[in-house]
Amino acid sequence: MRTLLLSAHYFPHKILRWQDAVTMIYKETVDVLVEYDEKISSPSVTIGAPAVIRLRKSIGRMKTGIKFSRVNVYTRDSYTCQYCQKRFSPNKLSFDHVSPRMAGGKTDWFNIVTACKSCNLLKGSRTCDESGMWPHNYPTRPKSLPFSPPKLGDKLPEEWAWYCSGQYEVV
Repeated sequence: MRTLLLSAHYFPHKILRWQDAVTMIYKETVDVLVEYDEKISSPSVTIGAPAVIRLRKSIGRMKTGIKFSRVNVYTRDSYTCQYCQKRFSPNKLSFDHVSPRMAGGKTDWFNIVTACKSCNLLKGSRTCDESGMWPHNYPTRPKSLPFSPPKLGDKLPEEWAWYCSGQYEVV
């Protein structure tokens, strides 16, 4: 059983173990918005298992920025090949060094784009000028990334659906 943690502004922030969510409830740092049907009992108290909770205070800005990782690069580029502009599943994508490693290119936010395997093979270890292929969007370090729901067997708990849809407006 997992709990969806929302920011103070109702945006999905992270997925927690229910035990960590209960700790936050007792520390009074969160409000419970939705509970599962299951109950959690201790010798002195019984509560509903938290499904969705919201932080009471805003989260401070991240000091270190967004971590560089394959999934975060794919998310930044919307799982879209930056050369042919087609969307792919993660297993059909790869990194591409805009400036090849052979030419001193680094593996970081400013030199990596998402590419489908066929475009990456076509470009090879050549520069954009040499290959005649330029990325549609040049790589940058993102300030934030959209929330992407976790892979839970292709099914989110129904209690989370409304909060993860992005189709709501908080009044």
